[in-house]
Amino acid sequence: MNNKTQGIVFIIFAGFFFSLMTFFVRLSGDLPTMQKVFFRNAIAAIVSTILLARSEEGFYIKKTSWFGLIMRSLFGGIGMICNFYAIDKLGLADSNMLNKMSPFFAIIMSAFILKEFANKVEWLCVILAFAGTIFIIKPSLNVTSFYGLIGLLGGFGAGTAYTFVRKLGKAGERGPVIVMFFSIFTTIATLPFFIIGYEPMSLKQLVLLIMAGVAAAGGQLSITKAYTKAPAKEISVFDYSQIIFAAILGGLFLNELPDKYSIIGYAIIISVAIWKWKYNLNMDRKEKTV
Repeated sequence: MNNKTQGIVFIIFAGFFFSLMTFFVRLSGDLPTMQKVFFRNAIAAIVSTILLARSEEGFYIKKTSWFGLIMRSLFGGIGMICNFYAIDKLGLADSNMLNKMSPFFAIIMSAFILKEFANKVEWLCVILAFAGTIFIIKPSLNVTSFYGLIGLLGGFGAGTAYTFVRKLGKAGERGPVIVMFFSIFTTIATLPFFIIGYEPMSLKQLVLLIMAGVAAAGGQLSITKAYTKAPAKEISVFDYSQIIFAAILGGLFLNELPDKYSIIGYAIIISVAIWKWKYNLNMDRKEKTV
C-alpha cells in the first residue's frame, strides 16, 4: 500500500478504537463522568509515557511549547468531559456525531489562534454543518436538547484543542509529547473530582474503564500514525467512520437506533465534510499546477 492508503487504513482503525472507547464508557454504567475521564486518561498517560521514554529524545519539551500544551490540554479536557457526559445521556451515534463537529469549530478558532482566516466556501461549510446539528439536538425546552448542547460543547473543546495541536506541530513539537502532556494534565486535573466523588465499582466496571483507556490509547496512536503517512486534508474525512462504528455498536448491543431527524443531521454533516475534503484536494491540485 502507498502512504495515502496506509493513512486511510490507520485513520479508520482510529475511528474504530475511539468508537470502542465510547462504547466501553457507556457500558461502564452509572458512574460519575469525572471518574470515567480519570481512568481513560490515566491508562493513556501510562501508555504514552512508556512510548516516549523509549524514544530518542525522551521527555524533552520545547520551552516555547508550554503555553500551547496547557491550552491544548485545557480545551481538550473540557471537550472530553462534555463528550463523556453526552455519551451517558444520548445515543452513541448522536454523541459521536456532535463531537465530530470539531473540524468545523477548528475552522472558526484558527482565525483567533493561528490567524488563518477561512474563505467563503469554508464558512459556508461551517454554517451547513451547524444546520445539521439542529436535527441532532432538536432544540426544545426538554432536557435532551440540553444534553445535545453539552455534546456540541464537547466538539468545540476538541476543535479548539486540535487547533492548538496544529500550532504546536507547526512550531516543531513532537506528537508523542503532546499526547503524553494532555493525558497527564487531564489525569491530574480530574484526580480531585475522582477522589471527592468516587463511587465504588464492580470488577466488571473497572475492566470496562481500563478497556476504554486502552481503546483510547489505540485510537490516539492510530490517528497519529495516520497523519504521519498522509496530510490531514487528504484523509481526514475517513475519520467519520467512527460514526458508522458507533451506530453499529449502539444498534447491536444497546438497542439504540437514531431517529429520522438524527439521520438527516448525520447526512448533512458528513456530506459537508466530504464536500470540504474534495474542495481542499482540488485547491491543492490547482496550487501545484500554478
